[in-house]
Amino acid sequence: MVAASALPRRVLGRTELEVSILGFGTAPLGDLFVRLPDDTAIATVERAFALGVNLLDSSPLYGRGLAEHRCGTALRRVRRDDIVVCTKVGRWMNPFQVPAEDSGFVSGQPHRAIFDYSYDGVMRSVEQSLLRLGTDRIDLLLIHDVDVWTHGKDAIEQRFREAMSGAYVALDKLRGEGVIKGIGVGVNEAEMCVRFAKAGSFDTMLLAGRYSLLEQPALTEFLPLAQRQRIGVMLGGVFNSGILATGAVSGAKYNYRDASPEVLEKVAKIERVCAAHQVALPTAALHFALGHPAVASLVLGGQTPQEVERNVAALSSRVPAALWSDLKTEHLLDANAPVPSSVPA
Repeated sequence: MVAASALPRRVLGRTELEVSILGFGTAPLGDLFVRLPDDTAIATVERAFALGVNLLDSSPLYGRGLAEHRCGTALRRVRRDDIVVCTKVGRWMNPFQVPAEDSGFVSGQPHRAIFDYSYDGVMRSVEQSLLRLGTDRIDLLLIHDVDVWTHGKDAIEQRFREAMSGAYVALDKLRGEGVIKGIGVGVNEAEMCVRFAKAGSFDTMLLAGRYSLLEQPALTEFLPLAQRQRIGVMLGGVFNSGILATGAVSGAKYNYRDASPEVLEKVAKIERVCAAHQVALPTAALHFALGHPAVASLVLGGQTPQEVERNVAALSSRVPAALWSDLKTEHLLDANAPVPSSVPA
């Protein structure tokens, strides 16, 4: 059992918000891959709060509103001012249509998710999120999934135009009126982060999977740009959908699919270096991701209170500097990647 702790906090970009270096991502609370009992889901959020996590990240996508609904219950049990609530726009829920097949979500609310990056669509999405979360305000709003991963190469240009002419205008207005404290994007591709950063004025960005111990494509352009523009970076997917948590085992997942032989081989090599320094692979993964100065918080999901406890405990352990130098020597880590010198602060 991990005792209650105060996780270190960092200022999130140009906002005045101080967020814990470990945030709680709520995709699992939307029944991602497995059905989660309500009491377990809510207890997991409560445990995160008790351990000092003050950043709660959700989305209408997660279980078609189920995750936000469960988060609302947990939020009512703490002081609202103690938590930074982040959710996303780009979809609203139609309660009069049956759900389409959702990738990965095995259950959830009986509503149809409608893609909509228009001004009106975003305002509708925000209103629905407020009702599900049971709160009078949201601190951070992110334009969600405007990337090739979600929409494909043929549709991405149109989606980007819709997002900038509709969603961005709506969020910028809400920010200007003081309704929300920061706006950003949440995507799976570093290239799209760069496009948005050059097209508008954003406070934060949540990038999933593209800066991790396994791969660092965000290092070349996006992260330096984020530093110059004072965009606070939240990282999701730092385990690359699981393989950096499980290791190179049979059936290990990478980008939500079975890992290729090439990925398995690289992870196995990283594991061997970690083992030589007596550091668990997921511990190294967490510490590395926090080593870049643009990164404010790691947004990690969890299905049980015990998962949250393990993640918090991993951040409290020490990782020797020689581990990073050995990974770079064996060309398993970008030579220019900044690395932490001690326990994250």
